[in-house]
Amino acid sequence: MESSGENAPRADRTISTQPGCETPIRLPKDVELDLERSVQAVLRELSAQAPALHSNQGMWRWSLHKKVERDPSRSPALVRILLRELEKAESQELRHVIIPLLHTLMYVLTKATGVAEELYRRTYAFCMRLLTLPAPYCTVALDCAIRLKTETAVPGTLYQRLVIAEQNLPSELYPYQERVFLFVDPELVSPSVCSALLLEIQAAQEQQTPEACMRHVVSHALQAALGEACHAGALQRKLQASPRRALERYFHAVVAAVEQMASEPSPSREGHLERLEEIYCSLLGPAAAARGRYGGHDALQDRPPSIPLPSPYITFHLWTDEEQLWKELVLFLRPRSQLRLSADLEALDLQGLLPDRESARVSVLSTDSGIERDLPWGADEPPAPSSPEMEHAGLRRKGGIKKRAWPLDILMLSSWDGPPGLHRRTGRPSGDGELLPGVSRLHTARVLVLGDDRMLGRLAQAYHSLRKRETQKFCLTPRLSLQLYYIPVLAPEKPAASGQPELGELATFLGRADPWYGSTVNTLCPAIHKLAAMPPSLDSSRTVDPFILDVITYYVRMGTQPVYFQIYTVKIFFSDLSQDPAEDIFLTELKVKIQDSKLPKDGFSPRRRGVAEGPGAELSICYQKALLSHRAQEVTVSLRATGLVLKALPASDIEVSGPTHCPVTDYTCLNVSVTEVVKTSNLAGRSFSMVTNTFRTADIRIQSQDQRLLTLLLDKDSRRTFRDVVRFEVAPCPEPCSGTQKSKALWVSSHQQEMERTTAKCKPLLMPINTFSGIVQ
Repeated sequence: MESSGENAPRADRTISTQPGCETPIRLPKDVELDLERSVQAVLRELSAQAPALHSNQGMWRWSLHKKVERDPSRSPALVRILLRELEKAESQELRHVIIPLLHTLMYVLTKATGVAEELYRRTYAFCMRLLTLPAPYCTVALDCAIRLKTETAVPGTLYQRLVIAEQNLPSELYPYQERVFLFVDPELVSPSVCSALLLEIQAAQEQQTPEACMRHVVSHALQAALGEACHAGALQRKLQASPRRALERYFHAVVAAVEQMASEPSPSREGHLERLEEIYCSLLGPAAAARGRYGGHDALQDRPPSIPLPSPYITFHLWTDEEQLWKELVLFLRPRSQLRLSADLEALDLQGLLPDRESARVSVLSTDSGIERDLPWGADEPPAPSSPEMEHAGLRRKGGIKKRAWPLDILMLSSWDGPPGLHRRTGRPSGDGELLPGVSRLHTARVLVLGDDRMLGRLAQAYHSLRKRETQKFCLTPRLSLQLYYIPVLAPEKPAASGQPELGELATFLGRADPWYGSTVNTLCPAIHKLAAMPPSLDSSRTVDPFILDVITYYVRMGTQPVYFQIYTVKIFFSDLSQDPAEDIFLTELKVKIQDSKLPKDGFSPRRRGVAEGPGAELSICYQKALLSHRAQEVTVSLRATGLVLKALPASDIEVSGPTHCPVTDYTCLNVSVTEVVKTSNLAGRSFSMVTNTFRTADIRIQSQDQRLLTLLLDKDSRRTFRDVVRFEVAPCPEPCSGTQKSKALWVSSHQQEMERTTAKCKPLLMPINTFSGIVQ
């Protein structure tokens, strides 16, 4: 009788307490107006370039999320306001605010509980309408729609998956793991900035124990599903008092309920609610659960406590070793896969990916014809006389090399990096399923670098080395999704004339390409220096909102759309013929200066007769003209110049029109600026003037024609300076290739192999930097 009496009100309450059927709680008018003012401030920041807003850029979004975090009851009101502004922007064609508002809305929905189902469905319908727009709107909308569809049917899924992956909580049903690697070059970033960031990260992660994260997951899942029927205060007190073993049991029960329902083709919201009600009753007991369903607790006394969303697990690294990035990624894979690492971290077992040593090819002298019918019957069991194998025995060889079925896109290493491979996102973390059969990409490494353009040049070197190593070992890519992020931090000894620190070229370009990146990430540069100037607080009891850590967390979670940058390779020839040519790469800039020293008289390139002495050096420049038709047109010129600069990024979005210029969206062109020396003769004598000539090219070769030597500076980094140069060649860096790839390509048919070789020959190496929307046209 007791159980039947309990089930009856449960069924009645199920209809009235679902998040989609709740009566919305009306907040005081001043609270809604405060949220409305904060949203309008974010919109003004996106729509105007008023200098008055520059001091507060990035703060409005952060303060908006903080208001909801301190008072979760504001979440439904904020969702309604953001959704109303999105629908207004859609009707008025204000596309520049759609992606920032959509990211803000999704971030609120991930943490919120008690949001009406009707708001979820309106948001989902809005995202589906955006699919008709061009990229990046349709790309971002598709990612949001996939997550919303699951969250609508199974509330709390997004929060649970995010916490499990970021905190590396053990779960067989959701075994994904993520980690943020924060790299700082100690030679480029001051020690005060490094220590300030490290202290802020450590202070936040001290509160995020595995037990606390499991309590958050259980509380959030039950509150999201049960709504007002959940006695939130009593639930949290029960979880706080539960021992570790009991807490793990509740955690795995909730994860199993959510993941099993979310994995069904047609998840049932009612069935999900019933399963979580059983867990809720086992936690608080039938009597307490019944009081919660009937509203027997005092709402004012038991105000739903805030359930924080823990910041991701971040490891801080001082970048001192060229191979440090690869080593950290290998160590990230080691705990789960139980791999044995040799001293040089090369012995990686891929569970059958690499050919077994027993089945390795061994040269054996064969004395038979190699045809099966010529072998004696005792060599192997013969097939049945009437079988098809016996009929075609004369057409098959015995004892040949067994081919391994490698997919064609795996043999093409270039397919690992570009869209829609490495950086496509779906409902799972990073959107990566199985790159190879039987090997799941369960790990996501989010590599975040802090610094200026010099740090990005170092990242490009590490990325190129990583890709080159993968062609030989093939150990990380099948199991790891690599995401790259960048936050500009400038050296304090270079203040700008305006008092505001000038960002580097790549950060400025990303701010133009993605305005939400410029408003959210680029504004961290002065904030980080302010944090470094503040004295460290030794009072651990005082709660401080970590602004910089919150923005970093928002960036690595919502920055899912990469912008790809071409990496360029440079081959350098020196005046000393006994010195081997050097090869290096650069990402943003190559600067050429003329040295005062000259070649000796027996140098390999004597000065031409009749050339007048003057400033600079006589250069021979041969380059491939950048045409819209992509036809090959080579130009060779000789001129006297005092220097030249090769830049990989356009200076602005406004490009000079003309048949020889690349379109605005084509960032694989080098912008070359040559400071040419022009000689003029008049009655007063000879004089020299400087004229800057600019052109675009995909590759270029430059040689000194007289005895002047050149100095090359890569990515503005004085540590990457090459002196006594007489000639150098610059071209787009191709995808790394090795003998391992060629040997695997032998397993493909000859026609397919030739097609793959032709396609891979011209494939450039692009390095992705994640932003919020990619390039917004």
